[in-house]
Amino acid sequence: MSDSPPFDLVQAHRYFSASCFNRTWAQIENADRTPAEDDAMVLTAAASLWHWTQRPDCTDENLSIGHWLLSRTLALAGQGEASMRHGLRSLELAAESSSFYIGYGHEAVARAALVLSDETSFRAHLREAEACLTQIAEPSERELLEPDLQNLAQHFRNDA
Repeated sequence: MSDSPPFDLVQAHRYFSASCFNRTWAQIENADRTPAEDDAMVLTAAASLWHWTQRPDCTDENLSIGHWLLSRTLALAGQGEASMRHGLRSLELAAESSSFYIGYGHEAVARAALVLSDETSFRAHLREAEACLTQIAEPSERELLEPDLQNLAQHFRNDA
């Protein structure tokens, strides 16, 4: 038996990294997920990230997005500690990137902190994400990050 699959592995990883990412988004947007659907959402996010790690064109920005997506799904599934781990990894991988990616790294950590009821960390990372938002010049990037931050800002409304 050959070690080579009967298909183009690079193309397969390209296909599944994007396909799993898109499927995860559809699952995120389903507000009435069952526990089994939560599990599927987390698994498709993890699958997308794994396929990205197998691509020769994978960058730290791609990995930052993958860890952000996994962190987001874990937060939605109520798995705060795992969400925090992937949020911090997203932020770490975004360190040399634009304010958009750094802002989303902070957004992921803030969201995980919210699940963990860590108000101090939540506020600190939300402030950092909001600071990044002010540095984003590209309107399409601002239009993605801003509503996510506004949604998070509705929690713990009283300033510490």
